[in-house]
Amino acid sequence: MIEETRGRIDYDECGAGPTIVLVPGSCSTGAAWRPVIAAWDNQFRSVTTSLLGYGRTAERRSASDPSISYEAEALESVIRKAGGQVHLVGHSFGGLVALAVALRNRVPLASLAILEAPATEVLGEPMEDQHYRAFRQMTDVYFAAFAGGDPGAIETMIDFYGGKGTFASWPPRVRAYAVETTAVNVLDWASAFGFPLSAELLATIRLPTLVLWGGASHPAVQRANVLLGARLKGATVGAIEGAAHFMIATHANEVARLIALHVHRAERRSRIPA
Repeated sequence: MIEETRGRIDYDECGAGPTIVLVPGSCSTGAAWRPVIAAWDNQFRSVTTSLLGYGRTAERRSASDPSISYEAEALESVIRKAGGQVHLVGHSFGGLVALAVALRNRVPLASLAILEAPATEVLGEPMEDQHYRAFRQMTDVYFAAFAGGDPGAIETMIDFYGGKGTFASWPPRVRAYAVETTAVNVLDWASAFGFPLSAELLATIRLPTLVLWGGASHPAVQRANVLLGARLKGATVGAIEGAAHFMIATHANEVARLIALHVHRAERRSRIPA
C-alpha cells in the first residue's frame, strides 16, 4: 500500500527479475493479473495495483473533473515505489492510463504494452465514425440506465466488450463487484472520452511498445487498437485469436507469452550500446 495525502494506492509485488508494473482495467483490482503472473513462473518481478476507486485505491476524480491525469499521477507513484526502469503493461482502461503515463514522460519506462485499451479518441476521423458511434451509443444507453436507477446497468458495458452473456456468466461475487463500482466506471468512461489521442501526440512516444487485441472482440475495440498500434512508432501489434476483451483471464498463457517476449526483447535492446 502507498499512503499519500490524496489517499491510498494499492501496491503489491512478487517474483524476481525485470520489473513489470501491471495495471488492471475497470471493475477490477491487481488480482486480475494472477493468471498471467502464474504463467510466468517467477521469471519477473510483478508489481500490481488498482485504478482509482477500485480495491483500496482512493478516488481522486469527480464528475466535474474526471481527467485521466489523476489516474496517471497515481500510477506514477506506483512506478516510483517499484524503483528504476519498469515495463509498463495495462489492460482495458488500465492500458489507456499506461498510455497517459508514457505521454507524460515523468517516470522511467523500459517498455510499454497495451491490451485492448478503450482508445475512443483515435476514432475521431470521419472514416472511423461507425466505430466511434458504437462506443458512444453503448455508453449513452449504459449511462441512461444507470442514471435511471437500474442496478444492472453495467451489464450493457460488460457485454459490449465480452459479447452477449458475458456478465451473466461471471461468478456472483464478480458481478456484485462490477455493480458496486458502476459509478467509478462511469467516471472511467468520462476520462477516456476526454483523453485526446491525435497521431501527432502518439508519435512522441519513443518506447518499445506492444499493442494487443482480441480476435473475437467488438469490431470497434479492435479498430481502435489497430489504429493505436499503427500510430505508435515501431509498435509490435497483434490479435489473440479466439480471445475477447477479458483475455487476461480467458487466454492468460498466451497473453503471458507475448508480454514475456516483448519484455525480453526490450531488455536485450537496452543492453545494445548506442
